[in-house]
Amino acid sequence: MVDDDSSNLCYGEEGGGDDTGKERGTSAAVISLQNIVSREANPLDSQVVSVASFNGGDNLDLIPKSVVLGGTFRAFSNASFYQVRQRIEEVIVEQASVYRCTATVDFFENEHRFYPPTVNDKRMLEHVQKVATELVGPENFRVVPPMMGAEDFSFYSEVVPAAFFYIGVRNETLGSIHTGHSPYFMIDEDVLPTGAAVHAAIAERYLNSG
Repeated sequence: MVDDDSSNLCYGEEGGGDDTGKERGTSAAVISLQNIVSREANPLDSQVVSVASFNGGDNLDLIPKSVVLGGTFRAFSNASFYQVRQRIEEVIVEQASVYRCTATVDFFENEHRFYPPTVNDKRMLEHVQKVATELVGPENFRVVPPMMGAEDFSFYSEVVPAAFFYIGVRNETLGSIHTGHSPYFMIDEDVLPTGAAVHAAIAERYLNSG
């Protein structure tokens, strides 16, 4: 899983700036943000920059004095994450000046920490795999490809060797087929004993291994 953070980008007109410039500048900023990944990032180093909100108020008769863009950016490594962060700020501020506007970027650093990437410790992953396959069988264990989600567990993995894993709950008969962030998500509770047993066995055998 990835480094993750959110940001707000505020565009406003300078003295002498006109509304047309601000309107063009805001649109150009969105396009330029997308180019950070498509034109600058290594295609083998997955990154995401998403503009997820565009707020200029609700008056339909005039161009607003300022516009706030909101979004998220993600990367699989700290190095790539901070490079993207730097480029977001550079692109927004410099793009604004081209259209005689001013812009500020808020990464909410005073409110929360960035989410670091969730990286499994090699030894702990091997331990989890060994215990899990003994309990549920090798046919019921699979390695999940890297994904662009962010996870609180990453803060633990920065401090102690850790391995992050899922307990599968898919059951088409019950309708348990949706992901955890879906409004239709439901859990097949019959898997709970299996999940508890796997967690307990992983901890017990790790402690007994010395």
